[in-house]
Amino acid sequence: MNRSATFPLVNSEHRLAIFVRAAPFALFIAVLALRGQLAHDAYDLGAFDARWLYAAQTAAAFVPLLIWRRRFSELAQVPTSLRGFLLSVATGLAVFLLWVAPLPSWTHLAAVAAAFIPVDQSGALRWDLIIARTFGAVLVVPIMEELFWRSFLMRWIDERDFLRLDPSAVTWLAVIASSAVFALAHDLWLIGFVAGVAFAMVYRHTGSLWYPLAAHATSNLALAIWVVNERAWGFW
Repeated sequence: MNRSATFPLVNSEHRLAIFVRAAPFALFIAVLALRGQLAHDAYDLGAFDARWLYAAQTAAAFVPLLIWRRRFSELAQVPTSLRGFLLSVATGLAVFLLWVAPLPSWTHLAAVAAAFIPVDQSGALRWDLIIARTFGAVLVVPIMEELFWRSFLMRWIDERDFLRLDPSAVTWLAVIASSAVFALAHDLWLIGFVAGVAFAMVYRHTGSLWYPLAAHATSNLALAIWVVNERAWGFW
């Protein structure tokens, strides 16, 4: 393992590399916290539909990802391996099946509550809200989280100048530690940990961040379809 012998923030370019991968995630979490405050009636929004705050949360991450897209060297080249793609889809579907499986209460950080219910007063589905939610979950969140959790944090644990570290050289310590923190960002912490390890192993095996990103997107897409079909809003 090739650890940097210098201070953890090697130089200005290194600091910028960390910033552009951490900032979209931090903005997403900041708006999530605001949504939580509003859900507890901390503010009076009048006629504004607070469910659209998820779109604001998505935009908070999507805009900087779009602006800094050329700085994500790990996404510069899109791979074309069918085997890698099939591995991604299979991993994503396995994570989805675990996510919706019946689990004991101790695997939840908190009681499950439906915070986002995209239906109108008559009970009909609000497809505008569903599409907005699915766009964020399938296209924005996987990019944001894989850049932060796998490309940055997991590699940074082993090598402070993380962009120098080949994904195949990541240690089990980095896989477990980054997945443990990833798990704490999810209500279903146990499955969150398993998902983190699964996505990390896809990254290690393939060497391309596109494959864990595709696995993450597959899992979130399958979950979105299942949630809408079953009206299991607690998973959103």
